Formats: sequence, C-alpha cells, structure tokens
Amino acid sequence: MTTNLKITFGIAAVVAAIVAMIAVFGDFGARPIESAADTTAGRSAPTDVLVRPDSHTLSTAADGKVTLVEFLDFECEACGAVFPHMERIRAEYDGRITLVVRYFPLPGHRNGELAARVAEAAGKQDRFEAMYAKLFETQRQWGEASESKEAFFVDLAKQVGLDMTAFQADLAAPATAQRVKKDQDDGQSLGIQGTPTIFFNGAQLTEEPSYDNLKAKIDAALAS
Repeated sequence: MTTNLKITFGIAAVVAAIVAMIAVFGDFGARPIESAADTTAGRSAPTDVLVRPDSHTLSTAADGKVTLVEFLDFECEACGAVFPHMERIRAEYDGRITLVVRYFPLPGHRNGELAARVAEAAGKQDRFEAMYAKLFETQRQWGEASESKEAFFVDLAKQVGLDMTAFQADLAAPATAQRVKKDQDDGQSLGIQGTPTIFFNGAQLTEEPSYDNLKAKIDAALAS
C-alpha cells in the first residue's frame, strides 16, 4: 500500500469517526431539551416565592393539605370567568383549603395595574376581599376601556365603605405600586406569561380551572 493511499484511508477513518460522534452526541444533546421541558411542566414552585408574608389570603386551612395560589389580572376576562368558580370553591371548602391571590396585571390592559393598586389600597383598610369581589363583579363596566377608570374605582371605594382620604393617598403612594410590582416580579420569576395562572399545592395547573376540575383535585388531596 502506497503512502498516499494510507493517508487517504486514515483521513476517511477520522471523518467517519467524527460523523459518528456528531450523530451520537447530537442526539444526546437534543434529549435533555425535551426532558427539561417535561420537568418544568411538572416542577413545583418554591413556596417562599408562591406565598409571601404579605400575600392576600382569602381562606386558610389549618392542616395545610390544599393550597391554591392564583396570579390574576382584574381586567382579564378569563380571570373574571374563573372568579365565580373560585368563589364557589372557597365557600364550599371554607376552613379546609388555603386560597391566596397575587397580582399579575398584564401590560396590554389599560386599567389592570390601576385596579390592582385599588385593591391594595383597600387592603390597607382591611377591605381587600370586598374590593377584590367588586372589581370582578363590575369588570364588564370598566374592563377593556382605553381611558383611565380611576373615577369609577373611586366610586367602588365609596361603595365598600373606605375612608376616602386615606384611600386616595394610598392609591397614589409609590409603596402601593411597588407592592403590585413585587407580585409581578414573583410571577415572572415563576415563568408566568398569562392569567389566570393557578398553582395547586405548588404545581401549576395545566387543566382548565373549572369548578368540577378544582373540586376533583381538592377532594383527592383532602382524602389522601
């Protein structure tokens, strides 16, 4: 065998080896991406990020078996549609589940962030729950507006019996806006992109948050 022929065979062998390695490692490299996506879908969120000490808790279970955390936008129509299901669940399982709501106003909604500040300002007078309900019950009257609905929200504040001087001051306070943003930042750190996003015992719900679906999951968890 001539020297040139030996060199040719040697080069061919090296190329074949490189191609084989690319095939093996290329396939190997693709698998972790799929696996990571699957893992993310079922991964539990950190408890200290899901629920902060100042998060708004609408109901509390002593045994801690079931905790629902909803990131919501008061102007979101889907959140408005889920609201009656959550209220029905809250009433039916009063004292047996923990329900926490977090702010996540979406940038496309003109009054979403303002509504969150309205709820937070009401919360400073221990009227968060009343304002939370009012905002959803009246959503069709103010949602999707292109102009500020602050005057409408001020009227809601009067309806729930707030001290209006304190409410107006709290609504405009930078600390109130910062409180809303803190919830948004937590939501973004959890990868939330839309609302409503609900976590059931730390894992993000993938099914529709209908009354029947929520009830089935709660009953199964309480029975375990």
